[in-house]
Amino acid sequence: MDRFADVLDRLVTTTQRNGKIRLLANYFRSTPDPDRGFALAALTDGLPMTFPMRRVLAEILEPHIDPVLFGLSRDYVGDTAETVALLWRNPKEQGKAPRLSEVVETLRRTSNRELPRVVAQLLDQLDAKGRWGLLKFLGGALRVGVSARLAKIALAEGMGVRIEEIEEVWHGLVPPYTDLFQWLEGRAPRPDAGERPVFRPVMLSHAIEEDDWGSLRPEDFIAEWKWDGIRVQIASVGNEVKVFSRAGDDISAGFPDVAASFYGRHGVLDGELLVVKDGEVKPFNDLQQRLNRKSVTERMIEDFPAHVRLYDLLFDGPDDIRRLSWSARRARLEDWFTRARPPNSDLSEIVAVESFEMLKALWSAARENGIEGLMLKRMASPYLSGRPKGHWYKWKRAPLTADCVLMYAQRGSGKRSSYYSDYTFGAWRVSEGNEEELVPVGKAYSGYTDEELLILDRWIRNNTVERFGPVRAVKPALVMEVAFDAIQPSSRHKSGIAMRFPRIHRIRWDKPASEADRLETLMRMMAL
Repeated sequence: MDRFADVLDRLVTTTQRNGKIRLLANYFRSTPDPDRGFALAALTDGLPMTFPMRRVLAEILEPHIDPVLFGLSRDYVGDTAETVALLWRNPKEQGKAPRLSEVVETLRRTSNRELPRVVAQLLDQLDAKGRWGLLKFLGGALRVGVSARLAKIALAEGMGVRIEEIEEVWHGLVPPYTDLFQWLEGRAPRPDAGERPVFRPVMLSHAIEEDDWGSLRPEDFIAEWKWDGIRVQIASVGNEVKVFSRAGDDISAGFPDVAASFYGRHGVLDGELLVVKDGEVKPFNDLQQRLNRKSVTERMIEDFPAHVRLYDLLFDGPDDIRRLSWSARRARLEDWFTRARPPNSDLSEIVAVESFEMLKALWSAARENGIEGLMLKRMASPYLSGRPKGHWYKWKRAPLTADCVLMYAQRGSGKRSSYYSDYTFGAWRVSEGNEEELVPVGKAYSGYTDEELLILDRWIRNNTVERFGPVRAVKPALVMEVAFDAIQPSSRHKSGIAMRFPRIHRIRWDKPASEADRLETLMRMMAL
């Protein structure tokens, strides 16, 4: 446990990506099984068990820590695990710290009724850093600046293989990944997914830059419309169908209608998940009603019918065709679709690229047609995992912008836990009392530099007018230019609207708050 807690602590304080990769690579090389496998599972959200941590912590803290003191401490520290670790008692006889695998095995044997007593005993065996690492592990939200993919990249670099080789077998494995580590160290053959519907690494695109156009020839490319849904991969093998997100998360339970549509139609397909009703592609907000759900009702399926727009075929039945060119795969996809005819799906429309000037005219009209932009795909490209250069380009429509007024600020998490870094902003409207008021239209926590964060944090602390726990209301005086992809209706906001993918474009220190945009201006943008 101490080694795991130490590497977590060092990851938090290491800001450079390559530094995090080196730390993890060394940990995976030098840590024995099965400890490193459980650490890898924690970093990739793959732990096979969950814990009622809120109930457990409440029960074990009550006899030792005043709840008001804990609340104030938690508000100041900004992280529950760190707060508990610092406030927990220090026993006279600490004993030997357990290994990570010993913690897992102990908790597997523990009933829910006994869980508080066992967790308290484990905390007593650890120092403050070890307690923090244990609670992070049990809570399932490490927040150490490491994504699942970065952890896999570190594993690949540490073991001297390509990340694509690990991605290819990843979804057929279970923690603590002993078979994976044995293969990586040359002690066993490569794990075989067998006849199972597993996720395959996706091919990603690059945002096209102005400098790219000079090196591209229109005759080498085709274009497809870029729809505002989510990327999915559908694997239909034998008597099973799985629906995966682009990150490899299994979302089949939330989309049983999609899985049913592809049942018995063997293949692995790439496409865009949309909500289509009465022949019309609905806004992303409709699709969002079904995302991140473990189950859905019949009414939800009826109100928000899922539809898959297919644009690539990776496996035609048992045949792996990823090495074929895009043109050859497209021909196989069209043939597959003619044979399989899965309901609630269609093929992505191909846009011929006669010239880039013609394509730019289509791109310019994308917003008014409710389309996110265009994809450019090289016809000779095989299906390559990752983000290879020179093959696929995304040409998204230009973002919308609005000048909004900062209303609330909340502390961030991880290395930002001491700073007010999450911002809620609003637009002006006339209230029922015929007075000017601000109503929230979105929330953003990106788009600014570390230097700007320090300045914003200082301004927020000096201009706070009210506090709600970790949230501060500020005087309406700071204007932020916010970039966003679209405006959509929202019942969660008093304004009735919300921005899609908002981010801070720039801070308008020069602009009076009274001159920020009005709600009616943003309402008109819903049609754009």
